[in-house]
Amino acid sequence: MYVISGGFMGTMTIGVDDEIEEKFRHTVAREIGKGKGSLGRAVGQAMEKWVKEKEHEEIRKRAIKKLEMGYSMGKLLFKNRDELHDR
Repeated sequence: MYVISGGFMGTMTIGVDDEIEEKFRHTVAREIGKGKGSLGRAVGQAMEKWVKEKEHEEIRKRAIKKLEMGYSMGKLLFKNRDELHDR
């Protein structure tokens, strides 16, 4: 179970490669501790980070698409730079 804002969230049963599980458990024990809820807290943090990365990736893709479409800057009101300045 993963706790957010004082409320309980869903329970997930997942399968992962034994090697990554061992590395993950070792890292959690080193960084967070071996106490109750340590694994759930670490998994929750990893999931939040992954979701944020995906959201940022989507925002980046939309921004690039807009840039590729281009923007209309309106009609040019001058022919060259000298017309903008008294020279």
